[in-house]
Amino acid sequence: MDLLHSDFKKGNVTLRVTDSDDLWYLSHLIDPGDIVKGKTTRKIKIGESENAKTVKKTLILKIEAETIDFQEQVLRINGKVQEGLEEVPKESYHALSLEVGTEFTLEKPQWLAYQRQKLQEACLKKYSYLLCLLDREEALFALTKKRGYALLLNLQGDVPKKAQKTEVKGNFQEELIKKIVEYNERFTPEKIIIASPAFYKDDLFKIINSPTIKEKIVLVPCSDVSERGIDEVIKRPELAIILKESRAREEQILLDLLLEHLQKNTLACYGWDEVQRAVAAGAVQHLLVTDNFIHKLKEEGKYILLDEIMTRVDNLRGEVHIFTSELESGRKLQGLGGIAAVLRYKLQW
Repeated sequence: MDLLHSDFKKGNVTLRVTDSDDLWYLSHLIDPGDIVKGKTTRKIKIGESENAKTVKKTLILKIEAETIDFQEQVLRINGKVQEGLEEVPKESYHALSLEVGTEFTLEKPQWLAYQRQKLQEACLKKYSYLLCLLDREEALFALTKKRGYALLLNLQGDVPKKAQKTEVKGNFQEELIKKIVEYNERFTPEKIIIASPAFYKDDLFKIINSPTIKEKIVLVPCSDVSERGIDEVIKRPELAIILKESRAREEQILLDLLLEHLQKNTLACYGWDEVQRAVAAGAVQHLLVTDNFIHKLKEEGKYILLDEIMTRVDNLRGEVHIFTSELESGRKLQGLGGIAAVLRYKLQW
């Protein structure tokens, strides 16, 4: 996302959507009551009776957001028009659609610290990394994104049974290399991370002939070829610098910290009621919330309660972290009720 203009004292920013990941960020930045100004098209009837014709006209509308509908390629904001036009009267309802290439202005009564942090995160340069996890007969490809990672392919090899022969067939390795070359050309990743149990990654690396691809490759171990394996890989200490901007890495490390404290029954809590009590006591250092939980409260008309909690955590210098439910870490957090907290000090209930 491109930040074209900002005036946080007045509460407004002008943005350009540059990729579909931005729409996910915006779905969590735009709240009911915010003012969104952007272009829309409307069919206008010109002329009378038989000679009348309908043309599309571009209008600039300013609406107060009421509902925000996120889809993979478009974000629809529905609300009341704040400045009337001849074609669209004031107080009528209209929708603005945000998609890649859209420029618009967002105005908030107040930008909280975590919201500015999310905006900054969305505006960072997008560094993508290709992940290839493999063993003797299976490979999993994924691509890191600003908000996690996307699974690209699960490849099954036609290899001999383990009892017959232990090494991977050459044609399976050749197919893996073809996919690495294809994805390198399509996505131009900064690095290519190849991970495996045992020696499979090393054997594959030896037969890659392209110097351009070889210089991008980082080899790391993993225990299995699965999404759990991806989470394991992105936490590897040797990848800390390479993946320092990875949202998936940040979320997994935070979740591990939460689970560690829960296991010890010390500096953590989960579930709506317990988190509310911890926030009221000013004890929350990290508030963890899934996007599914946010969506659920918005549908139930209870989002204002969560907004108050996030605002209080923010004002008390805690940190708010919104997890995407598409990732393994987000699914685990959703299993804890969709909301949890890492605490500054232990509470006595």
